[in-house]
This record gives sequence, C-alpha cells and structure tokens, in this order.
Amino acid sequence: MPQSDLDVIGVGNAVVDVIAKAEDAFLKTHDIPKGGMILIDEDRAREIYADMAAAVEISGGSAANSTACVASLGGRAGFVGKVADDTLGEIFRHDLNAIGVEYDVTPLEGGPGTGRCLINVTPDAQRSMTTFLGAAGHASIADIDADQIRRGAIIFFEGYLFEPQTPRKAFYKAAEIAHAHDKRTAITLSDSGCVEREFDAFNAFIDQHVDILLANEHEAAALFGSDDLDIIIEKARAKCALTAITRSEKGSVLIPREGDVVTVDVVPPVKLEDTTGAGDAYAAGFLFGLARGFTLERAGALGSLAASEIISHFGARPSRSLAEMARETGLL
Repeated sequence: MPQSDLDVIGVGNAVVDVIAKAEDAFLKTHDIPKGGMILIDEDRAREIYADMAAAVEISGGSAANSTACVASLGGRAGFVGKVADDTLGEIFRHDLNAIGVEYDVTPLEGGPGTGRCLINVTPDAQRSMTTFLGAAGHASIADIDADQIRRGAIIFFEGYLFEPQTPRKAFYKAAEIAHAHDKRTAITLSDSGCVEREFDAFNAFIDQHVDILLANEHEAAALFGSDDLDIIIEKARAKCALTAITRSEKGSVLIPREGDVVTVDVVPPVKLEDTTGAGDAYAAGFLFGLARGFTLERAGALGSLAASEIISHFGARPSRSLAEMARETGLL
C-alpha cells in the first residue's frame, strides 16, 4: 500500500457543540429523543438554546472530534467539512488548526451560518442532540481536495453527514479517489435513526465503497436487522473487510472478514461524566492503530482508552494527552 503522510482524514459535519446539563423533563418539553440525534432548523435551535442551562461551547462534529483525538495520540490528521464565513466558523477552523489537524476548506459565503449541535446531558450521562447543520450541510464535491485524499491512509466518513444529498456526493467522490490510490475507507453509522431513514442508500454506499465499518450495537441492529450478536457477526463478515461494534460497558468486538473475532475490554473511566464523543474517540484510536499497522487487539485497545478519557469529562475533545495515556499503558 502506498505511503501516507496523514493517518486519518475525517469527512463530516463542521459544527460547534453547545453542551449543558439537563433533566429528563427538559427533553420531554422540547420533544428531544433521549440518547439520539435529530436535525432541526435555525428557529428551533434558537428556541432550545434559549431554554438550556449554562453551556460550554466547543468546536465539535463527530469526524472532527475523531481527528482531534488522532492528533492527541500523536498522529497526523486532516479534516473536510464546511463552515460559514462567520465568527463560529473562524473559531472552528482555528481550534482544529491549533491542535495540528490539517483543515483548509473554503468557507461558505451568502448561505446559512456555521452549524451547531445542542447537546443536553442528563444525570445518567446520556447525551441527547439536536443539530442545526447550517453551512455543514453544504459540503460538496468542490470541497474534496484530491491531493489531500491521496495523502491519507484511511478516509473516514461520518454517517450524520450522509443524509443530505450534496455532501453524499462528496462522500462518493472522496471514496473513489481513495480507492484509485489503494487507500482504505471507513464509515461510522453515527445514529440508528440515520440508518433507518437512509437504509438502502447506506447499504449501497457501504457495499460499493467502504472497507471498515464502525457502529454501536443499536446502529448495527438497524443495519443488519437483528440485535443478536452472532447474527450481526455473520452479516458483518459478508458486508465489510472489517467491522467494529462498540458495546458500551461490554467493550467492543472486531470482526474481520476472515479470521477470529477479537473481543476488546472496556477501559473504565475515572468518573463517568458525559458520553458525548465516546464513539468518535473510539474510532480515532482504532483507525489510528490500523493506519500505523497495529494488530486488531492493540488498535481496539487504543480505541477503548481514548473513549475512556473522553467520557470522564464534559465535551468530546481530549482534556489530557492521549499519547501520554497510551504510553503509560504500553500501547505506544
């Protein structure tokens, strides 16, 4: 396989996360599905935001969070996503560049503002998300830099951004460039609702263009039509060269098309504070490990370690060096 100077390139939503504590009653009042993600318009975003508790605002987006974690592991990452030519967009760009993630997509002018994800975290640490995509939903084929894609070992697609038609075309373009240069592609299903709404389209894209599939148990059940792990494993082998299923406190299972299934233990957090970004962090550790040629066991362990750090505090970006943590545990 050709050499790459970027371990992972994320393609996904460029949004700012607004994170606050909330009670279940808040979710009910605003008709927010607990533990899930729904898309909202700008008016509803303002309405929910006005009623939220004191919040922390952090540059986010699922694939962008993953690239931040790759950088924290000492890896080299790039990102493709659309912000507006506004203050939030400049903050997003600065935050990624400041941690060493390569991000240089031209901002949107004359359209909606930079996207934001309103994340309400209940006492059980479940995060319930309402997302105004804004400029993020305008990512297009024009934003795919063929030279950048050729430099990535793994091109990582965010399922949340697969729903809008214009970004979906960008996914196909990036995947075609990647495979033309013998690079691997990966996708996270992001949310079971995404899978259910775009079931046929997801399956077609995965069948044609995806080498590595990442999902949690709920998303895998939606894609494979069963919550029986044995059935999921059987169908996953037929679907992709490699599948990773995260199972919360039960760890994760790694399913190669051929060979033994690998079970990876969870790394208990010091304190369970907020599950926002757990899957993003797991994906980062796992894909970074694969890009560096690690065994499945070691790559999965890096994913579990990264997820453990993220859920120990508010926000989906690392609060301490993942590389240092990995060295302390002998993973790097």
